[in-house]
Amino acid sequence: MALKPWYTVIPPREDLRSGKPLDASEFAVHLDQVRDERAPIDYRDPERFFERTYLTQTLLGLGSEVVRRLSGETTETSAVFNLSTQFGGGKTHALTLLYHLAKHGKGADHWPGVQRILEKGGVASVPDAAVAVFVGTEFDSLTGRGGTDGTPLRRTPWGEIAYQLGGAPALAVLAEHEEQFVEPKGDVIRAFLPKDKPCLILMDEIINYVSTYRRKGYGNALYNFIQALSETARGMKNVVLVVSIPASVLDYTAEDIDDEGRFKRMLDRLGKAYMMSAESETSEIIRRRLFEWDLRAVGQNGRIALPKEALNTCNDYADWVVAHRQSLPQSFPIDSARDAFAATYPFHPMVLSVFERKWQSLPRFQQTRGMLRLLALWVSKAYREGFTGAFRDPLIDLGTAPLDDAMFRAAAFEQLGESKLEVPVTTDICGKKDSHAARLDEEASDTIKRARLHRKVATAIFFESNGGQAQSYATLPEVRMSVAAPTLDIANVETVLEALVPPNGVCYYLDTNKNRYWFSTKPNLSKLLADRKASVQSPRIDERVRTEIEKVFSPLPGTERVFFPTASGHIPNQPVLTLVILAPDQSPQDSLTLTRLEAMTRESGNGSRTFKSALLWVLADGDGALREEARKLLAWEAISDEKDDLALDEVQKKQIDTNFSNARRDLRESVWRAYNHIAMLGKGNDIEVKNLGLVHSSSANSPVQLIINRLKMDGDIEESIGPSFLVRNWPAFAEWSTRSVRDAFFASPKFPRLLSATAVKETIAKGVANGFLAYVGKMADGDYQPFIYGTSLQPGDVEISDDMYVITKETADAYQRAKSEARTLTSLVISPSQITLKPSEQCKFTVQGYDQQRKEMPVESVVWSTSAGFIAENGTFVASDEPGTTTITATLGSITATSTIQVRSVDDKGIRDGSDDGNHQPELPKPVDPPMPDALARLIWEGEIPWQKWANFYPKILAKFASTKGLKLTLRVEVAPDKGVSAQQVEEMKLGLRELGLDDTVRTE
Repeated sequence: MALKPWYTVIPPREDLRSGKPLDASEFAVHLDQVRDERAPIDYRDPERFFERTYLTQTLLGLGSEVVRRLSGETTETSAVFNLSTQFGGGKTHALTLLYHLAKHGKGADHWPGVQRILEKGGVASVPDAAVAVFVGTEFDSLTGRGGTDGTPLRRTPWGEIAYQLGGAPALAVLAEHEEQFVEPKGDVIRAFLPKDKPCLILMDEIINYVSTYRRKGYGNALYNFIQALSETARGMKNVVLVVSIPASVLDYTAEDIDDEGRFKRMLDRLGKAYMMSAESETSEIIRRRLFEWDLRAVGQNGRIALPKEALNTCNDYADWVVAHRQSLPQSFPIDSARDAFAATYPFHPMVLSVFERKWQSLPRFQQTRGMLRLLALWVSKAYREGFTGAFRDPLIDLGTAPLDDAMFRAAAFEQLGESKLEVPVTTDICGKKDSHAARLDEEASDTIKRARLHRKVATAIFFESNGGQAQSYATLPEVRMSVAAPTLDIANVETVLEALVPPNGVCYYLDTNKNRYWFSTKPNLSKLLADRKASVQSPRIDERVRTEIEKVFSPLPGTERVFFPTASGHIPNQPVLTLVILAPDQSPQDSLTLTRLEAMTRESGNGSRTFKSALLWVLADGDGALREEARKLLAWEAISDEKDDLALDEVQKKQIDTNFSNARRDLRESVWRAYNHIAMLGKGNDIEVKNLGLVHSSSANSPVQLIINRLKMDGDIEESIGPSFLVRNWPAFAEWSTRSVRDAFFASPKFPRLLSATAVKETIAKGVANGFLAYVGKMADGDYQPFIYGTSLQPGDVEISDDMYVITKETADAYQRAKSEARTLTSLVISPSQITLKPSEQCKFTVQGYDQQRKEMPVESVVWSTSAGFIAENGTFVASDEPGTTTITATLGSITATSTIQVRSVDDKGIRDGSDDGNHQPELPKPVDPPMPDALARLIWEGEIPWQKWANFYPKILAKFASTKGLKLTLRVEVAPDKGVSAQQVEEMKLGLRELGLDDTVRTE
């Protein structure tokens, strides 16, 4: 069940409900005004005064002792009292209480609380007494008092006191002392004191009188008089002197301080000191003064008993505190939280405790009077806002302070002694239309907005940090406790702080360090940042944004990047995946942007674009966030450059370094977030736009990588393609040039985009190896040279050009069949090709034929011939007797082949110098391979290779050396066609060289 708003449980007093302006004088009444009945009715009407007065232990003790002494009881009483109190700490209230008691005597017996005074004093009734009041700020000794109003003139404090006690006869006793301004002593004092009734003398603000008349010596005279009066009162049964000396008063001179100490020492020696401060009872004092209570609910201890609705609220708040005890200040009495909330209801305990913990040490703070003044304005505003439906707070917590009210702010600043806080409060909390905390509440989620949590947190920090002397900051636990409520999600406090506090927060005068927060009059780094941001010019922002975009879109192998083109001619027309990054203000939501983008896709300068599918357009959602982050970065950059010249502490300098680093990161992240759309040519030949969603730097190494990965997932980009894909999409001609194959993947939207043109080579090589394709060169007569089919082919040996082709399996098989039907012998090979024999030694030679495809084919009717020796028709050769070189020749038609034979001499086996004894029969020896020569240091070949045979050069010549480390190729390519070389062909050659990882320097003439 929802808790009732405090104002429906306990209403404020009538004047606060009506919102009448509350004059500060209501809480700063002089005792003279009470005596003259010029004071507000709450002080002037004694019965009403007692109704709204909570008898603290101090008031109860002082009142009972004074009444007892006035009754003639000297046991456990004093005749002289010194009220020590902080300025505004309740001394006038105490003197007023004594005045009304003594002035009305028995008539006071029935007033609220008086019976407790009588019981404690041990007397039956309040005695009627003569009362004299002297207030140092009111009595002027130069003009005196009376003389023109029908009363005799009084110029001295003692004359005024004597007249109030006994009229003109008593004053006449002091005629000479009045004339000569000499203080009376004991005999004379006893002479003017009344003999028929008790006597109460109340003296207030005596140091003010002393300070005014110090040069005339009146201050010393007053000191002597009070000393003599004290001594006299101590010797009498029913005379009481009560003197009030503040414990510390702002703007005292050195002489004032000395005199205050002198008076205090004298009174402490002659009388009894009473410290009027009653911190533990402040809440009851405040509650009794500001709210209307049913006095029938006052308990024996004088405290108000709360109604059930109030106790329900206290219990719910206490339950929340107990549940979150680990996050709250340990100084708060969590185990007795219910009692703590009940003791201050309808105020949150932190409202009153902040004044006791922190504000009371301020020089200008008036302990009770100052709190009453502030809280009266506070309650009045909160009550009226509640009943207008604005807020329904169960308690008056610290965050509800009406800092938007100029009168309340003035009262608060007066107590703080710092009027310069007007700007920080109205800028960062409330009081102006664009105050930071109030604005954040309007923009926040419903939960935070209803709780006005930004404003409450900022207000709590203001009160906790500006009153502190020993602790001039608010801790995170204190902030949580200050806004504690049963419905509060405690995590929202940190959320709100992050929005308020630098470096990410918006406040200009709120600072932080290690979970400590404070408001001051000194602008923080956020204010410095705001000033610098305002001075950053738009061109610098544009330049920084574009520079960062180019930096974030780092290159990726196999892709090209083009930044911010303004015409289609700025975008190369090439078969390479090209990311075109548009300027950030060209949004995909803008129809003009898409129209312009489509035109540049189809155009390339003054002509048409071939490689339309190679373009990937990258667009930003807008440039607002980018520009703001760039502005912030430039501002932090300027501040960082100036930090040594600014009046900053070391903590702030470190914060600048951190913020500068964070600003660089934030701008980089804003580029990632902004560029979340891709546009490209779709399969229907229309521009398609893809939204990448929420993009951030943890998604990939660069946005280029992220885009490629996303398009791979969608099937728009492939790293490789199968040969069957080419077969399924074969064009309407027999041979398909390798260049056209590659170009199709970057020109036609029906083909997937390839991350690298190398994939085309791999596809062709794979298709050739598995028999799907043949890789051929086409001769002028229509023959295929080379013709590679069904055999291994390295991707690096595939040329991407208009002169090399792929053909389908069907075309390749048909070509082979046709060639096999018209095989032609093109060469013969004799084996062995060379051999060394002894004279007359025999050897059998064979011959093998090869067709135009270098495939073996049978040969018959070969004609053998020799330059020496003898060779039979079957190839059996007999060497001659003479040493030397013999050439064997095999001939078939016009085709010939040769083999070389070395004949050498032998030693003692019957053959010498190539001759024998005629009886030797030659034998046919086994062929012997020629001896291997010694290893050579280097092999070098130079020559011109017909382009048709280039594809076979590697497998036939270089492959056997590829595994060695000593292979080095130096190639000179010279292209000089009749029609010349175009600029596009030069660029394409450079691109191919780059794809192979080679130097792309091309010399042209």
